[in-house]
Amino acid sequence: MNTHHPILIVGAGLGGLTLARVLHVHGIQAAVFDLETDRYARTQGGMLDIHTENGQVALHHAGLIDAFRALVHSGGESSRVLDKHATVHWDEVDDGTGDRPEVDRGQLRDLLLDSLPEGTVHWGRQVTAAAPLGGGRHEVTFADGATLTTDLLIGADGAWSRIRPLVSAARPAYSGLSFVEADLLDADVRHPKEAAIVGSGILFALADGKGLLGHRTTSGKLHIYSALRAPEDWLDAIDFSDIDASKAKVLAEFEDWDQSLTALVANADGPLVPRRINALPVGHRWDRVPGVTLLGDAAHVMSPFAGEGANLAMLDGALLGQSIAEHPGETESALAAYEEELFPRSAAKAQESVDGIELCFGENAVNRLVEMFSATPPDNT
Repeated sequence: MNTHHPILIVGAGLGGLTLARVLHVHGIQAAVFDLETDRYARTQGGMLDIHTENGQVALHHAGLIDAFRALVHSGGESSRVLDKHATVHWDEVDDGTGDRPEVDRGQLRDLLLDSLPEGTVHWGRQVTAAAPLGGGRHEVTFADGATLTTDLLIGADGAWSRIRPLVSAARPAYSGLSFVEADLLDADVRHPKEAAIVGSGILFALADGKGLLGHRTTSGKLHIYSALRAPEDWLDAIDFSDIDASKAKVLAEFEDWDQSLTALVANADGPLVPRRINALPVGHRWDRVPGVTLLGDAAHVMSPFAGEGANLAMLDGALLGQSIAEHPGETESALAAYEEELFPRSAAKAQESVDGIELCFGENAVNRLVEMFSATPPDNT
């Protein structure tokens, strides 16, 4: 068994896979290690809007932009904004001219996985620790006690990264916002009223520091988020193994909302899933540490209210791969150039995510969101 890899990426999410793909395009081999047992171990979440200025740039670097376009969900950029009485304040239909096309996260991940040589991703390898060996080399330890060494270690392993402590003592903190996720399957047939209120794209129903958010997926299901400002331990008081009881607890927070909206939770299929929204400090950065760096949520996890998490992770991976290719044999120069652009880019988007929480869960949220959607884009010509 190979016990040394010149480039070792921890995490087979969108960012880590984009990095591996861009390196492969440049003829550079990397090994990716992921804790999941295989690529099908769990579902990969809902829809993503892939932005022209970052996510699509990454796909260009990866040579996958045309294949990506074939995955775009027609109608997915439609948007609706409602208040808690189900009054519609904004209803925009996707006419195909938008610059943030929607794709299924799982399909995008499959595209990246299928673009890599067989054996690039090593499944079922949970990293538990990493330690410097000197000279920029590191030793990585796995849950089964096995170890590997590497000349270049990249943490693409998410919010609770095992690699981050090598460069930073920062840890994500609770943002004050909690989500409870739900799905309504085969919505047009089984849940037509709920499908109608969500529409063909994304729904924002907002009031009183709370929201019922939803989007339609390419599989025809509705993915719903009950979102509210709550104490950090609020979710701990709910027994999510009891579907009826957990629905009742969540719906109690929306008791004065229109029934057409609360039906998105009441009629959900299967168990609800809790999720606290955590974030690293805006402007998180670290001093250059030889032989190691971070990308994606490991570097700058933020709330989803700028819509930038996946886009930034992919751009991070693409630009890191590009920098490595442009600095052959000069790892430290490659990492320094990458991080010089990473820090201001991620800080700006992290602030946007903080501002997005205030926009959606602060005072007069519906009117402010409608104003944002209806603002005339700047003329950059």
